[in-house]
Amino acid sequence: MSVASPDLSTTNVEDIRDDEKANEPASDANTMVEKNEKEGNEREIDQEAGPVAEPEEELAPDEYPKGFQFFFILLALILSVFMVALDLTIVATAIPKITDEFHSVSQIGWYGSAFFLTFASFTSPWGKLFKYFTLKWTYLIAVFIFELGSLICAVAPNSTALIVGRAIAGLGAAGVGSGAFILVAFIAPPNKRPAYLGIIGAAYGISAVIGPLLGGVFTESLTWRWCFYINLPIGGLAAAILVIFFRLPSHVKPTQATFREKMLQLDPIGIVLIMAAVICYVLALQWGGITLPWHSSTVIGLLVGFVLLLICFGIDQWWSGERAMLPKRLLKNRYIYQGMAYSFTIAGSYFLVLYFLPIYFQVIDNVSPIQSGVRNLPLIIAITIATVCSGIGITVTGRPMPFMVVAGVLASIGVALLYTLDIGSSSAKWIGYQVLTGLGLGLGFQVPVSAVQATLPQIDIPSGSAMIIFIQTIGGAFLVSAGESAFEATLTKKLESSDASVSPLTVIGTGATDVRKVFAPADLPFILRAYMDGIQTAFIVAIALACACTLFSFGAKWQKLEPAPKPEEADVAEQDTKTLEDV
Repeated sequence: MSVASPDLSTTNVEDIRDDEKANEPASDANTMVEKNEKEGNEREIDQEAGPVAEPEEELAPDEYPKGFQFFFILLALILSVFMVALDLTIVATAIPKITDEFHSVSQIGWYGSAFFLTFASFTSPWGKLFKYFTLKWTYLIAVFIFELGSLICAVAPNSTALIVGRAIAGLGAAGVGSGAFILVAFIAPPNKRPAYLGIIGAAYGISAVIGPLLGGVFTESLTWRWCFYINLPIGGLAAAILVIFFRLPSHVKPTQATFREKMLQLDPIGIVLIMAAVICYVLALQWGGITLPWHSSTVIGLLVGFVLLLICFGIDQWWSGERAMLPKRLLKNRYIYQGMAYSFTIAGSYFLVLYFLPIYFQVIDNVSPIQSGVRNLPLIIAITIATVCSGIGITVTGRPMPFMVVAGVLASIGVALLYTLDIGSSSAKWIGYQVLTGLGLGLGFQVPVSAVQATLPQIDIPSGSAMIIFIQTIGGAFLVSAGESAFEATLTKKLESSDASVSPLTVIGTGATDVRKVFAPADLPFILRAYMDGIQTAFIVAIALACACTLFSFGAKWQKLEPAPKPEEADVAEQDTKTLEDV
């Protein structure tokens, strides 16, 4: 179906071109203009929406907010990212107490994976929503959904309700997280974006510093439910600031398209396929070797289903073209595909360390949640400092590759040292090892997004940023579950081989911090040894990921980041191409 603009003549050449292109997918760009592909396709005006005025690819220098307006908008973005990160780090500290109340050690993986599942699946659709609807109000809706999910988690009567709340919070967080990076492109010019992204990354790190401490205070002094209530005032303040201060220039308008086209641009088939694939994967790892043998038809069926769904997702992405979550055109960009591989591995390593260190401190060392949060400070402070230094360093040097390489090497060494922690390890070891790990993870975590933001045209920044964040969160969903599966499998195997009187399912069903209360003192040495071996196995997964991250870092470009060509330069090149074709 072709939709013509009411102010154009029916004999207009553009109408004819619209009719010819009516059944093709719309561009994934803000301006209705498709990027040229190697297949030789011309850039066309979006056929579904009809011709519209094109906004500038880059804002003029005087159109970026300044002074108090800039300060408050940046503050709102910092608060938004702060609450999303707070949700992650507080939960990591509160998980042992949550498992005590719900008797759900076997569902630890779901507390993280449910969040990552919806976060990853909806990151790209949110990027499309930011293009097709008003940027400010779409972002505020994302904040509201995140707040709703946090409220459901806070009042959850059982583990299932908590997981549902985490999934809803992840849906909102996908819009909040990707939207914060997209909004940076509208408040700062390209050469300054890495520095501001570093500041936002530092907010993530600061939140991670405060998160374990707040989680410990709430869990020990009040209840773990306050770990979710705390998001409500933070999100409310961020939303109020954006309502008052955030305004875009009049020429920056949402892409015009029919409602049908807008829905197709969200790639609903891709969303369903990737969510179903991740669910099959998580369930297979949760049940395999614990409640069901690995050779059972259920587990095998889930793994086969995961592979088939992943293949179907790939076919859908290829067939959908510009409507896909991962457009082929952008996947050809080296900053995108190398950044995605790097982000997948470094994010997986980061979240595994984040989730299993509190279990080590609270179960093995028998410390309180507050003390566990304090013991996590070396890791989180190191991540914060390294993230800021990375953002400033890329802004000054313009070269992302050195930071990626150093980050991968430091993270690999640091996580390998964390693996050597054992029952009774000294404070000097777990402090030093965390600092080294945090420096590595912090240096590299934000680099792919910084590179994408500094090199892509304005119209592709939402999609490019969303693709990097998509792979970071899908890495979290996949790899936290892999670590949890490795942890439970090792725990079960060690218990079965060392003390036949202790049921592995009973230990897994007991809250992490309740182990010393439920089991007899004579059984504790065997259980703690099994726990320690399980944690070390999870760290092995993190080591492998950090090493892979180091290898992927060498795929980055060595040269300085170069901004995309100016709109007028691209138009001249395009006109020259068309002239040659006409000849």
